Amino acid sequence: MHVSVEPADGLKRRMTVAVEEERIDEAVQGRLKDLSRTVKLKGFRKGKVPLKVVRQHYGAQVRQDVIGDVLQSSFHEAVAQEKLRPAGTPDFEPKTLEPGKGLEYVATFEVYPEIELADLSKETVIKPVVEITDEDVDAMIENIRRQNMTWEAVDRPAEEGDKVTVDFKGTVEGEPFEGGEGTDMEVVIGEGRLIAGFEDGLKGVKTGEEKTLELTFPEEYHVKELAGKPVQFAIKVRKVEAPRLPEVDAEFAKMLGVEDGDLAKMREEIRANMQRELDSKLSGKIKEEVMEVLLRSHDFPVPEALVAQEAEALARQMQDNFARQGLRAEDLKLEPGMFRDQAERRVKLGLLMAEIVKANDLKVDPERVKARVAEIAAPYEHPEEVVKWYYADPRRLGEVESLVFEEQVVDWVLEQAKVEEKPQTFNEIMNPEAAA
Repeated sequence: MHVSVEPADGLKRRMTVAVEEERIDEAVQGRLKDLSRTVKLKGFRKGKVPLKVVRQHYGAQVRQDVIGDVLQSSFHEAVAQEKLRPAGTPDFEPKTLEPGKGLEYVATFEVYPEIELADLSKETVIKPVVEITDEDVDAMIENIRRQNMTWEAVDRPAEEGDKVTVDFKGTVEGEPFEGGEGTDMEVVIGEGRLIAGFEDGLKGVKTGEEKTLELTFPEEYHVKELAGKPVQFAIKVRKVEAPRLPEVDAEFAKMLGVEDGDLAKMREEIRANMQRELDSKLSGKIKEEVMEVLLRSHDFPVPEALVAQEAEALARQMQDNFARQGLRAEDLKLEPGMFRDQAERRVKLGLLMAEIVKANDLKVDPERVKARVAEIAAPYEHPEEVVKWYYADPRRLGEVESLVFEEQVVDWVLEQAKVEEKPQTFNEIMNPEAAA
């Protein structure tokens, strides 16, 4: 077998492979002999058909099958011989297929880039440092109270935060408009869900009261015919309700799963849950920071074939997510090109992490996997059953092993780079937008 390789654009290679006729003929002969033992032809007993007759009937098809197999096997032999690492599926262009002349073809494919790991000692990773305070626990308890809030009818003027149930009828220039009328609409004063002035106009109203609100649709209103126009809403107040938060008492603690209603124990469990969520968030932020360090400190081309595959996978994943929300696939216009930048980033990071693993002979730590599974199982009512569920399926366990492997790579980077600790609050990490 003769092999020659020439570079093309970027990571592309054009490899010409010539396979001798003897190899093909030998394989054809072997298959025909095997076939002669089992083939049935009119006038011959099974297993007694002469090889010459078998060749006449099946020779062309057998040669075609052999050519396909030899093309695949010789390609793998050739890339191993030339020490090439193909990325993606090669394109084959046959040059010689005629009987008696052997097989010659050109395979065009991309190769994996050669990656030289950078010196990370000059790079800095920002590591958030957070301590959960008693005030943070108090704020979480307050959030839980708001999540379990109820409404109670009141016989007083409506205030900020109250829920007012109204019937309304809107008119523009004295004429009703589509969508401008409704009954039993619930409005929480201060939420800002309605056009400017509507919620403020309900402050001070009482149950049974009627009122007309003189307002103006915003210039950027989604209904162009109404944008910027004055509107009158005739309002009838059906009900005014005030929010009622549950008291922080033994019943509240029992509602959160503390069977004996002990408030101190409740706070401990809330803090433990907050710590688990915080640890997960911090781990994600540090990983994100490490990935940015890796990307900015390494510059190399990535195989377009791998980027295209990843972009298609991301498009399918997004389409599946939309389908689970009830959207029809035919209504979605998700092209792989929309995900190209994200795909290129993921491929580049994947190649970098693989090189780090290879260069440092990293192996997944089974003890860390065990600890991670236990951590995942901890919030469940029967964590031991969840642990068994993971270890019962190699594929499920493999997902956890991949996560742990990523964590080990992150740890390796943190050992190489400078780590700068940055004190932050629980709220800044868990609710960055609200904190900002």
